Amino acid sequence: MITFFQLIGGVVLLLFGAEYLVAGAVALARKLNISPMIIGMTIVAYGTTAPELVVSLEASINGQPGIAVGNVIGSNIANILLILGTSALITPFACKPAALYRDAAVMMGSALLFVALALSGTIERWQGVLMFAALVVFSLYAYVAERRRGAADGPAELAEEFEEGPKSVWLSLLAIAGGVASVVIGAKLLVTGAVTLARILGVGEEVIGLTVVAIGTSLPELATAVVAAVRKHSDVALGNIFGANIYNLLAIMGLVATVTPVTVPPQILRFDLWFMLAVTVALLFTVLVRRRLDRGAAAMFLLAFVSYTALQYYGVENVLN
Repeated sequence: MITFFQLIGGVVLLLFGAEYLVAGAVALARKLNISPMIIGMTIVAYGTTAPELVVSLEASINGQPGIAVGNVIGSNIANILLILGTSALITPFACKPAALYRDAAVMMGSALLFVALALSGTIERWQGVLMFAALVVFSLYAYVAERRRGAADGPAELAEEFEEGPKSVWLSLLAIAGGVASVVIGAKLLVTGAVTLARILGVGEEVIGLTVVAIGTSLPELATAVVAAVRKHSDVALGNIFGANIYNLLAIMGLVATVTPVTVPPQILRFDLWFMLAVTVALLFTVLVRRRLDRGAAAMFLLAFVSYTALQYYGVENVLN
């Protein structure tokens, strides 16, 4: 029972912490006259992936690499199959490939880079620095490219999903501080509960990281994408997932590995890395070649996610062997 409350309490704190962190940061940025594009590229992107960062860092420092790596891999899988699947089931997406080529290429490149570095079994500090440096280079390039296209002088407001926020600087700072504290405490509760649950169920920590923890830390992206789908802002939902998957691999794993080298569990090396890669390819084929994510494809995404989750608890090793 205590484990259940730890998991639920951790997820709730992560969800509301990320929400207040983003709302406060966006409001403060507006008070400081920072452009909407920069807000979207930095504050919103980092804010919605804050739960994954804190949880993976906490798990890695505590010597639980299965949760640290499983959280990131599982979050990327959940972002595509569960979150985009749910969003497209609500409102099918019509995609414009030309607007997605850059971010699609970076998302695919991030996945390939992570797989290549993980194959040795350990992601070293210098590799973590390399991944984070790659993200910095991409962010600077994207900023310069958008300014050249005049995007920085575009709409004065972000999409409705990020419009609400505190009205004063002090309330913004309070929301940011409260959001950070909530995310940190929530991460501790979630990791502790996840480790206990793994022992109770007799499964590896990586399985809990790939499923329970990954879904829990992906809730900010799920909330944003569902609201965007309801309001027919498919570009916001899709862009948020592209950005989150890039940040998960380059920023989160990069920062975690920079702090302490990360050991990649054997199951993730043998199966989950490649499944993440396959899911990424499937998404890019859907949005760049088919140019739409309709309800049929959404249903297939959700079915694949349910099957993947069931396979984790049945035992991937039972299938591979």
